[in-house]
Parts: sequence; structure tokens; C-alpha cells
Amino acid sequence: MGELITIDNPDDPRLHDYTGLTDVELRRRREPAEGLFIAEGEKVIRRAGEAGYAMRSMLLSAKWVDTMRDIIDEAPAPVYVVAPALAERVTGYHVHRGALASMRREPLPTAADLLRTARRVVVMESVNDHTNIGAIFRSAAALGMDAVLLSPDCADPLYRRSVKVSMGAVFSVPYARLDRWPAGLETVREAGFTLLALTPDERAKALDEVAPHRMDRVALMLGAEGDGLSRRALAASDEWVRIPMSHGVDSLNVGAAAAVAFYAVATGRPSA
Repeated sequence: MGELITIDNPDDPRLHDYTGLTDVELRRRREPAEGLFIAEGEKVIRRAGEAGYAMRSMLLSAKWVDTMRDIIDEAPAPVYVVAPALAERVTGYHVHRGALASMRREPLPTAADLLRTARRVVVMESVNDHTNIGAIFRSAAALGMDAVLLSPDCADPLYRRSVKVSMGAVFSVPYARLDRWPAGLETVREAGFTLLALTPDERAKALDEVAPHRMDRVALMLGAEGDGLSRRALAASDEWVRIPMSHGVDSLNVGAAAAVAFYAVATGRPSA
């Protein structure tokens, strides 16, 4: 059973996991090094636990104790109860959802491990915006993608903002990092996947024309917002694909484009 501990000192060392949550560079360094990530809000905390992540501690405002009582009773971790003002001083922002949990990271699988059983894979290059990472994971989970592969410079899917935007979907879609880029794409191809590079380039074929939902194994490659896939990544792909646009629009936000493309890859378009 989790122990309820009331804390009224923002410098209490027991709150170390929660300090400076708005300092992105600090958290990028600290969280992987210390083997933790932060889950925010009741639903996300529950989903992290259901996915098998162990809790290090929880930080709650008093009014959330009753709501989280079942989790508190089952958690073999301390539960720190603080005033909202103190939570803001510690974290650097107003914790609207009233509940945070520090969770233990698990070792990532290898790309080869994921590719053995997957048929529909997302490959991201240099997607370093945490909101976009979260949105892409949420769409990947909702639309039937089996796994996500990340280039070495992609943002951390377990960063608080990514987890929050994904509504915990980062826990349900397995992911791995490709240590070499773009050379690591050969691992994907050798596993039997067709590498489709999503790009607005007019030379690319429309997704409907390529019909990826009929392919046996597909890896859809996505690039960063604005820049898109690099020349090296495009050259390493098997085929370029695009989403047909209307009204003079040349491209979509990568999160929106991912959702459209995932639907085409996983299920195809609905019949008329």
C-alpha cells in the first residue's frame, strides 16, 4: 500500500523527480539517465500502470487522493500530498490535472525484435517536437500500426508532453531506436518491409495508387515538421508516396499527415 506523506517544503529531496518539469533540456538529460519518466493525469497514470511500468512515487494535491485511492492502495511507492501552490513551485507550472507519477523506464527492445512480428511499422526521422511525437503515437495506436522505429535524433516518447498528448498511447505501441541512420533502414528492408517515404514531392505516387494496405509488410517513413524526410532517407526508401491535396494546400502538419497515411496503410479507404 502506498504511504501518504504530506510535504510542505518545496526543497524536500523526496520531490527530486518532479523538479523543473518545464525545463525541457534538463528533463531530456535527467529522465533517461535516472531511468524515470513522468505520467500526468489520472488516465495516463492508470495506463502506465496497466502497461507494466513500476511506480517510483506519486505527487498529488489533496483533492485527488480519493480519486486515486485504488492506485494508492495498490502502489508499493510513496505518495506525496502537497498544496497546489507548492506543486507549482516544484514543477514550474500549474498542475491542472492534480496528479503526477514518477514511473520507472523499461529497457527498449531492439528494432529486430519488433520487426519479427510486426506488419505495419512507422519510421520517424528527426521528429523532435514532443507534441508531434505524442500525436503520432496516438494515431498509430488508434489506426492499427504495430510498432514505431525512431532515428537517433527523434524526441523521447516518454517525455511528459509526449505522454500527455498521446493520452498514454506511447505505452501501447512498442518502439525502438535505430542506432545508425539511415543505414539502420536496411534492417527494416531485410525483415521484408517495403519502405514508403511520405513526402509532398510532386514526383511521389498517391497513396491510393500505391495501395499499401494490400502489401504484406509496410514501413511508412515520416520526417520532421517543415523539413520533411532528408535526402538520404528519401534515397534509402523503396518508393515515395504522398497524400493528394486540394485548394492549393501543399502539405499537412506531420501529426495530421501521419493519421491519414496510417489509415491508408492499415486499412485502405472506405468503399463509396
